[in-house]
Amino acid sequence: MSTTAGQGVSTTAAKPGRRPTIKQVAAAAGVSTAAVSQAFNDKGRLSEATRQRILDTATELGWSPSASAAALRSARTRTLALVVRRPTDVLGADPHFSELITGIEGELAPRGYGLLLHLVAGAQEENALYKRLAAEGRVDGAVLTDARADDPRPALLARLGLPAVLLGPPDRTAAVPRVGLGHQDAAVEEVVRHLLGLGHRRIAYVAGPADLRHTRLRGGVFETALRQAGLRPYAVLHTDFTEVSAVAATQALLDAADRATAIVYANDSMAMCGIGAAQRAGLRVPDDLSVVGYDNLPLGRWLHPRLTTVDQQVQRVGAAAARLLLARCGEDVEETALDDRPRLVVRESTGPAPG
Repeated sequence: MSTTAGQGVSTTAAKPGRRPTIKQVAAAAGVSTAAVSQAFNDKGRLSEATRQRILDTATELGWSPSASAAALRSARTRTLALVVRRPTDVLGADPHFSELITGIEGELAPRGYGLLLHLVAGAQEENALYKRLAAEGRVDGAVLTDARADDPRPALLARLGLPAVLLGPPDRTAAVPRVGLGHQDAAVEEVVRHLLGLGHRRIAYVAGPADLRHTRLRGGVFETALRQAGLRPYAVLHTDFTEVSAVAATQALLDAADRATAIVYANDSMAMCGIGAAQRAGLRVPDDLSVVGYDNLPLGRWLHPRLTTVDQQVQRVGAAAARLLLARCGEDVEETALDDRPRLVVRESTGPAPG
């Protein structure tokens, strides 16, 4: 172990007779191999202190890009990460992620890229995972799911030197590019107008976790649209997207003396659970209760009654995210513009309010 005077850089020397590798430089400097490449190529968002520490470490080990071109090329893993903060049972039961992964893989596979999927339980585990992936040089970039209020992940990945895109409503002020259909507010307003036009006045919303940006956006628009019609939301219930919580929320709404006549759900999977809970309670959909989902998953077309929902074009969003991330990783890929807005797809799960 040796230390460069004045720099405080601890390094592990390569064994005599062996050429040092980019991985040794990265480990000694406490960064990813991608960060080493960025330091020598003058790219990325490295701080000047980090860049200088990497250069000093490389000098001490006797490593240079010109002498290790093969190592630099090997720093590209051709693998992207998709980290989902969900319980495993939710991911298995929610076709939303199957649609999303299908869209991403459709862009990665033809270009020889792989997708590394990780499920995590909480924020600390997710952040630790990104740090480990960067330190080990296992991925070239990451697709971030579930944009949150005051989300720390974009800044974290920028510090780690990992390119990223964030799935969520477009936002030009975001630290990393966001990919998603715009005009989410217009879609929610369209749902409320549809139900009001059918005569519903007791309309409830079964939402996702309160810290998600789309939960706040849609919930706010839902309440505003009803108040503009002179009504108050019957109820807004937050869930963790699991089947159990969706059924529990539905049962709580249906057990009330003056029960809701229409329920809007944050995704199709919960809406399907809601229909099942209503039918088990002896209610008919849509005669006694109207139900609206959000995603337009293929399964909704085969449900009985077929599900009224909002089409988010999940596969297209996944494909656009993959293309944008590939471009940020240096691939010659034309980015996909998503100019369409989510649209209401009216089917048989909504009907006139019961008299």
